[in-house]
Amino acid sequence: MTLLDQKRPPAGPAHPPEPPSRTASWLRDLALGIRFAAGGGREGWIRTLLTAVGVGLGAALLLVAASVPHMLDERSARSHARSETKISQSPDAQAKKSDSTVLRIEASTEYHGHTITGYLMRADGTHPVLPPGIDALPAPGEMVVSPAFGDLLDSPDSELLRQRLPYKVTGTIAQAGLRSPGELWFYAGSDTLTPATGGHRIAGYGKPGPADPMSPMLIVLIIMVCVVLLAPVAIFIATAVRFGGDRRDRRLAALRLVGTDIRMTRRIAAGEALFGAALGLLVGLALFLTGRQFVGYIEVWDASAFPSDLTPDARLCVLIALAVPLTAVLVTLAAMRSVVIEPLGVVRNGRDRGRRLWWRLLLPVAGLAVFGLGGRIDEYSVVNPYPIAGGAVLILVGLALLLPWLVEACVGRLRGGPVPWQLATRRLQLSSGAASRAVSGVTVAVAGAVALQMLFAAMNDDFNKLTGQDPSRAQFYSHSEIVRGDAALHTIKEFRATKGVIQVIGTIEAYATKPGKYAADDIQPTTSFTVGDCATLRELARITSCRDGDTFVAHPKDKEQAGWVDRTARKGKVVEFDSYGRGKPLHWTLPADSRTVEGRTDPLGEEHSGILVTPGAIDARTLPSAETVAQIRIDENVPDAAEYVRNTAARIDPGMRLGTVTSLERDRQYESVQTGLQVGATATLLLIAVSMLVSQLEQLRERKRLLSVLVAFGTRRVTLGWSVLWQTAIPVVIGLAVAVAGGLALGATLCWMVGKEVTGWWLFLPLAGAGASLILLVTLLSLPVLWRLMRPDGLRSE
Repeated sequence: MTLLDQKRPPAGPAHPPEPPSRTASWLRDLALGIRFAAGGGREGWIRTLLTAVGVGLGAALLLVAASVPHMLDERSARSHARSETKISQSPDAQAKKSDSTVLRIEASTEYHGHTITGYLMRADGTHPVLPPGIDALPAPGEMVVSPAFGDLLDSPDSELLRQRLPYKVTGTIAQAGLRSPGELWFYAGSDTLTPATGGHRIAGYGKPGPADPMSPMLIVLIIMVCVVLLAPVAIFIATAVRFGGDRRDRRLAALRLVGTDIRMTRRIAAGEALFGAALGLLVGLALFLTGRQFVGYIEVWDASAFPSDLTPDARLCVLIALAVPLTAVLVTLAAMRSVVIEPLGVVRNGRDRGRRLWWRLLLPVAGLAVFGLGGRIDEYSVVNPYPIAGGAVLILVGLALLLPWLVEACVGRLRGGPVPWQLATRRLQLSSGAASRAVSGVTVAVAGAVALQMLFAAMNDDFNKLTGQDPSRAQFYSHSEIVRGDAALHTIKEFRATKGVIQVIGTIEAYATKPGKYAADDIQPTTSFTVGDCATLRELARITSCRDGDTFVAHPKDKEQAGWVDRTARKGKVVEFDSYGRGKPLHWTLPADSRTVEGRTDPLGEEHSGILVTPGAIDARTLPSAETVAQIRIDENVPDAAEYVRNTAARIDPGMRLGTVTSLERDRQYESVQTGLQVGATATLLLIAVSMLVSQLEQLRERKRLLSVLVAFGTRRVTLGWSVLWQTAIPVVIGLAVAVAGGLALGATLCWMVGKEVTGWWLFLPLAGAGASLILLVTLLSLPVLWRLMRPDGLRSE
């Protein structure tokens, strides 16, 4: 024995090698699946790209949705930055004149349905405060405009608009001064603007008053809009990761032949789905970044945004980046549980065992229960968004899960019919899952839209109120603070000479009070004071005879209100006109022979009362705080009659407020939510159309060999075309039926929550028609690919 042998330790029993950790085996199998997806040849890449496109479309829309909070914050910040600084809660409060203050008056207008917002401005000193987006106030006769308004002015058909705003364009408002790139906005310089002509003095920008609180009803609407628009996106992503499932199953069967077990094949399939989802995220990011550059040129329902506004929230980006791949893996593993993959390529392609119904009904029932636990909401409630969003998601997802069972149950009973019908029904009987998944997104989208429309209809009366105005008697009304002795007559003359104008009611309006000293808690008797010619006064009161110099006291029908008028309009006594700090009050004696008449309702729905006088009874130029008012009726058959009226108003007084007589007044916040729904619904419908087209093409590609065999055996291409149409139409009809029933139930539940009565049970008709039209369009677009796949070379195999 050598010395080396003596030092060598005795040999012990051999230790078995440690088995690889479960994590390592997971990673190895996932990596193998990624290799199959990335290196699976032409067929593998087609399937991966189809999955990536489907996931990418959904991811792009999710990134847009994640950008909405930032976009709204940026728009709101820019809107607040250009609002005047409030010096008190009173809307009439003005800043003290200084070297930096500015006089301004709103000079907004409309042109061919476009709202144009603008201000006439005049600096009080040499260092005027500036609104955001401009470097200097425009000089008199000049204006700075937004880019969109500049383009509108330059268009050939804007001649009437250029006549209305005859200012020289000297600059462009930058992004900091605009809410959106499509906004029509301008600032114009004036050298005639004074407080007496309506100028309002401001000292700064950027500190507006508190925003109006949002109605709880609107909060419910916003929550539902978010759920309805995003739920179909999630379903389409879940559908996209299952593209090419049949070919994948055959490939995994080959792997079973070489020794992989069931768990390993599932992990490999999850790796393939993970790769497709990750590639889809990159596609979605590319689509989002590319589309963001052109978002400023896109305007949907009068809404647009700057590219920099579309910046998704970082936390939501992380959530999307984690949720999409995780969804892909979970959906793939769930799908694998219903497929038996054995060696020798045996895949269960026969009829699946019957789907169970009971667990599919749990989600809608749970959603209704969540709504019930949330309780009813009134206009004073504090809205908890989680029960509303959670209940809606449970119901909509439950409808998507119910659809496969219903399609299988219905198509299983179909028998006989023409050859295309038999081909379609037999295909659906053998495998209805793919068709159900393709339609589930449409089902959820239509169901959510039906519920939202019912909710909108039920809330319509709360946010759309009857004004009492009569558009048949007048279409416009105007207010101007420029008052001359012949202001009313001049206004009538100018408007009557306008092309397309039929009738004008023009008056000078002020308020008369009973003079005297009153305690702080006493109400000083006040009534309206109207100056107009005899023809005008006859439109405001029931006057039988009238001549210039006459005066009248008009009583309303209400006796109590008539008594209030008489407390001020005392015949033979003095009335007072307050100047509101702009000078000394004016006193005037109401003639003792003034006649008492009954007031009439004008086109604005207001019953006139108070003191009515003709121009010969008082010098209207002496009336403090008065304004010229006109109500105009036009011939709507005259082209551009409304634009001629607006041009006349701008010529009489650039700061004249010209309004439209309307019988219905819409709440701005409600209208904004409705516009947001229309924009989002348009984007979702586009996603549905593109995603369904991708899904349809993927299904046709899966059946390429079968189609070639049928053509080789003499089946006509027209027969196969009709077969594809029926294969799409049957699940769609069933899906729309589920959508209508589920949407009506969800809408009725939401109406119950907000305490409203359902008023629109038939609102589903246009939505169901839109869904059916969408399916028909997708089918027609897929026909060229169908003709190409029905070639004999589809029989070749490697």
